[in-house]
Amino acid sequence: MRLALELAREAAGAGEVPVGAVIVAGGKVIGRGRNSPISLRDPTAHAEILALREAAAAVANYRIEGSALYSTLEPCVMCAGALVAARVSRLIFGARDLRFGGVRSKFQIADAAVLNHRAEITEGVLGAECAELLRDFFAARRGGRSASLL
Repeated sequence: MRLALELAREAAGAGEVPVGAVIVAGGKVIGRGRNSPISLRDPTAHAEILALREAAAAVANYRIEGSALYSTLEPCVMCAGALVAARVSRLIFGARDLRFGGVRSKFQIADAAVLNHRAEITEGVLGAECAELLRDFFAARRGGRSASLL
C-alpha cells in the first residue's frame, strides 16, 4: 500500500485526483498505476485500470489470477468490474469513496454473488493516510474548504 500511496502522491503532483494502485502476484509487483485521466485525456485512465493493463501485459494474459490489487481508494464501478473480469483474487483498499464506491460504499461489485468471480476484500489498510491525502488535495483545490468525497 505504501507504493500505491507514492503513486497517489505522483498523481496529485500532476494535478490528478490522488489515487494509486499496485498489483502483486507471486510476491512481485507486476502492475502499477496512478490516476491519469486528465493527462492522458482518457476517462478510463484510473489508477486501477492502468495497473491492470500493466499486469496483464506482464503475465501475457487478460486474466491475472492469484493476484492482489492494492488501491488507495475504493474502486469505482468501472474499476471494480475490471478487477472481476481480470479474475483478481484479492482487493485491498485504503479509504472508502462514499460518492462513487463500487465495492462497499454504493455497490458491492467485486464480491457480488451474482457474478462468476468474487474477490476477497480488505478495506482500511493505511486508510487514514489515504483519506488525508485525498482531503488535502480537494481542500487545496477548493481554497481550503473541506472536501465531501470522504
